[in-house]
Amino acid sequence: MIVRPERTSDHQAVFSIHAAAFETGAEAKLVNVLRRIADPVLSLVAEIDEAVIGHILFSPVTLDGDPALSLMGLAPMAVSPERQRQGAGSLLVTEGLNSCRSLGAVGVVVLGHPDYYPRFGFVPSSQYGIRSEYDVPDDTFLVQELRPGALAGKAGLVRYHEAFAGL
Repeated sequence: MIVRPERTSDHQAVFSIHAAAFETGAEAKLVNVLRRIADPVLSLVAEIDEAVIGHILFSPVTLDGDPALSLMGLAPMAVSPERQRQGAGSLLVTEGLNSCRSLGAVGVVVLGHPDYYPRFGFVPSSQYGIRSEYDVPDDTFLVQELRPGALAGKAGLVRYHEAFAGL
């Protein structure tokens, strides 16, 4: 299994993976919109034998009170249902975080499962005084510092790209 940057030729496979992994097509459509209008977007795929089996996307988010702070939001991520629980998601998250760090991001937020993301170093964002613009349980809005100390004293409300409003 390898993780690599998404190519234009992967778009249909990525759409199909998200459509299969989620109850509605909203996440698949969100990926298409974010590719066009968010900057920078980090879009990676996992593949086995040249077949795309998973996808992860990171896009910029802002922290009220510190709009210059370079933060990314992890969303969405999906793995083909028949390939789940085989390490593709973990590899996508790990490689994605490393790529975000290389792009200069100092932190990544995710609205996700509290039993899954902590294994990658995510903690509840409330530990930093950071909260989501969405009304979500405290243990599901998580953050990871990519540069130690970068989030110290950076409390506030995280806002996602306007494309997320359509979910």
